[in-house]
Amino acid sequence: MGSPRATATASCWTRSATWSRAGISWRAMPSDFPDWGRVYAFFRRWRDQGLITEFHDRLRGRVREREGREAEPTAGIIDARSVKAAASVPSVSRGYDGGKKVGGRKRHIVTDCLGLLLVIAVTAANIGDRDAATGLLTRLRRMHRDITLVWADGGYTGGLVDWCRQKLALTLQVVKRTDDMEGFVVLPRRWVAERTFAWLMHSRRLARDYETLPASSQAMIRWSMVTRMSRRLGRPRAAGRR
Repeated sequence: MGSPRATATASCWTRSATWSRAGISWRAMPSDFPDWGRVYAFFRRWRDQGLITEFHDRLRGRVREREGREAEPTAGIIDARSVKAAASVPSVSRGYDGGKKVGGRKRHIVTDCLGLLLVIAVTAANIGDRDAATGLLTRLRRMHRDITLVWADGGYTGGLVDWCRQKLALTLQVVKRTDDMEGFVVLPRRWVAERTFAWLMHSRRLARDYETLPASSQAMIRWSMVTRMSRRLGRPRAAGRR
């Protein structure tokens, strides 16, 4: 038998993954786990100290290397999506996205070319894509110095392109629909980030934003990606792949 502290630590990892995937509340923890308050304390501590982010980023490097790529990416894709927020989310951190007609929060992400998460920010839904992108891309440039190119959709046009080139030495390339496109069309590069959003929605906890703090929302999104990457690493490689 392990120590109570070790048991609580292991339970926190397991519980957080279960929470993001199944969508159950902290207080609904199974009776054979430690008290929910103790496990939540571990989660909160790791969230605030950046340990969840570190664990996520190390797994991402392993997945990239398994796919025959360098651990650090050289290009990314930026996108944003609004999700409804639960009644428990404070009004100060929620808003209304008039374009999508969604009241809640907005998830801003940058992924690599495999769709793996690089940086994330959770804001009120009324925050514009370009407004959030300045801080997001600044963090991206600081954390991933090898990245020099980021693809984006039409919501990131305007002065942001010049700002990225002048302030960050970063090329922001906007991928637009052409005039002859009709109906649904899969656009180059942009579909990668859209697929990542679809992956996140497989976690019931992320179908809405239930978290009081945006930092907890970001941590739960990373937990969802940790689960996906762990399963990806656990699968046997297909014959003929690197």
